[in-house]
Amino acid sequence: MPYITTADGAEIFYKDWGSGQPVVFSHGWPLNSDAWDVELKLAADNGFRAIAHDRRGHGRSSQTWTGNDMDTYAADLNALVDALGLTDIILVGHSTGGGEVVLAAQYGAGRVAKIATAGAVPPVMVKKESNPDGLPISVFDGLRANTLADRSQFFQDLSEQFFGINKGSGISQGQRDQFWRLGMQMSLPAAYDCIKAFSETDFTEDLLALDVPILIAQGDADQIVPIADAAYKSIELVKNGILKVYPGAPHGIAGAYQQALDKDLLEFWKS
Repeated sequence: MPYITTADGAEIFYKDWGSGQPVVFSHGWPLNSDAWDVELKLAADNGFRAIAHDRRGHGRSSQTWTGNDMDTYAADLNALVDALGLTDIILVGHSTGGGEVVLAAQYGAGRVAKIATAGAVPPVMVKKESNPDGLPISVFDGLRANTLADRSQFFQDLSEQFFGINKGSGISQGQRDQFWRLGMQMSLPAAYDCIKAFSETDFTEDLLALDVPILIAQGDADQIVPIADAAYKSIELVKNGILKVYPGAPHGIAGAYQQALDKDLLEFWKS
């Protein structure tokens, strides 16, 4: 299996399919690169080089004790880009991965052509003085407590909101099982620490600094990352953004939402 080694010795697993302009995918919490398989094949089938990695602590990458923070995640992604010698890159990120690619774009100035995010955590999730509309810290404390108490059952339960099953999304049991399987491949330190990374990192300045086109996509029934605090705010901060809102769509990329999103992603990649 292909790996790169980061400056601190972490081994980062990645997939590399097809050839052409590189499309580099970053996954959400608590998943890994397998969550992007449909989109990886879509990109490769349409003349792109499709690349996705398992974030450190996730999937097949090293289960490091340290480095489970957004700056290190972005540095790891930059290390992958450097190792593969990529230029003219299209970055694609879901949820936590959406924050990772926005931050990594600053490392890749001059090498990144465009960015697409789906259900992304920027600009910032947690409620604080500068973000009074955010979610209270108690929400994220609850995620941490459940992760420690019974991670396996917690991921099974969380899949209901993740895919909007409680809102009638019609997502299959198989999709829920896959969410649980990928989540359970993640180390406990990564599962715990990443909650702080995705909820408390403020990407406002990174969004303001972007000078490449960005597609900001999100379902308006997202129960994990509220659209009012995410896509609707992010589009106001970027210089060259396109907002795509999917009525009734959940956080997890599956079913009808996945079909619609993939159509828009492909159009954006080719534009």
